[in-house]
Amino acid sequence: MRKKIAFIRPKPWPLANTKLSEIIKKEFADCDVDVIDIKPLITHNLWILGVNALVTGWLYAPELLAGKKIFREAFWRTPFMFKAVKRLLAKKLAKKNYWFTIQMQSLFDCSLPGTPHFVYTDHTHLANLGYPGLNPKSLYRKWTDLERQIYRNATMNFVRSTNIRQSIIEQYQQPPEKVACVYAASNVQIEGFIAEEKSYASQNILFVGMDWERKGGADLVQAFKLVLEKFPDATLTIVGANPNIQLKNCRIIGKIAPPELIQYYKSAAVFCMPTRKDPFGIVYLEAMQAGLPIVATNLGAIPDFIQNDWNGFLVEPGDIRCIADGIIKLLADESLCQLFGKRSIKMVEERYTRQAVGEKIHKYILESLSTKPV
Repeated sequence: MRKKIAFIRPKPWPLANTKLSEIIKKEFADCDVDVIDIKPLITHNLWILGVNALVTGWLYAPELLAGKKIFREAFWRTPFMFKAVKRLLAKKLAKKNYWFTIQMQSLFDCSLPGTPHFVYTDHTHLANLGYPGLNPKSLYRKWTDLERQIYRNATMNFVRSTNIRQSIIEQYQQPPEKVACVYAASNVQIEGFIAEEKSYASQNILFVGMDWERKGGADLVQAFKLVLEKFPDATLTIVGANPNIQLKNCRIIGKIAPPELIQYYKSAAVFCMPTRKDPFGIVYLEAMQAGLPIVATNLGAIPDFIQNDWNGFLVEPGDIRCIADGIIKLLADESLCQLFGKRSIKMVEERYTRQAVGEKIHKYILESLSTKPV
């Protein structure tokens, strides 16, 4: 009889939620994998939504009225919603005898007593304290103790980056042996790319991101104006976001399907997304696959895969002059672009593929199950 696994995610989007389910199915091909989306469970219980709306207003009223918190974010960070989701999941999961369960992200505690449980996340709430300019009062302190329960109840916690591993260990007081950095795979596969065959003469700078302000789009615009003083033929391509700007040599593509991204990665010479806050930034991996040198900000997970002056340039968030200088250095030296591109391709192949991530997760799960009776 085939063993059963429950893969639990908030919803199919973002794409990483679907990609990880595919990785689990591939690595445990001899098992049946049930993919369970939390959002439909909640929306089928309208009374939970109604009660939680009242709880959200009562719990966070001062911050909401002052504009310090956003209702749609606060809505998912209440003790009532946390406990309601756990009850709904426990009822659903109890119908089958699962070998183990694994959840995507750490917004709820999806563990079931007596069943080995694993968490895969790219963030923790307290890791936000590492972002410059963040007001600690903006955090959901009443919710953080509940989040700690997620990591404590997990058999093992998988993370995408070393900064989140450090956060779970130090900020949530979890044993180091319970937290493993398995990295992440890009959503768009750019197969067979060879940096030696790529031309970096286009002077085209690529930005890919939906959240224009948070991803540093406004900073890039100001930096690009400085770039144009040195390279008047340079161009900027903006994919994902659709900002209302008037800028010379700038093309705004807006939102497109993930497979369409490949053509823009291939035609670019430099990738720059000077984000001000980002749990991970999967688009950097996609750009690295395409052999692009990168200008990025020194925060979050980014230093794991962008090493300053090795495969790109790291700058401090909001430093317009340094963003521009990094781009200018790359546009001025095609051989440097090629060197950085080759290094990035190699790093992705060794660490950031579905196979590499899947093998790490598979190994850790089997080791954990062999030492914990089910």
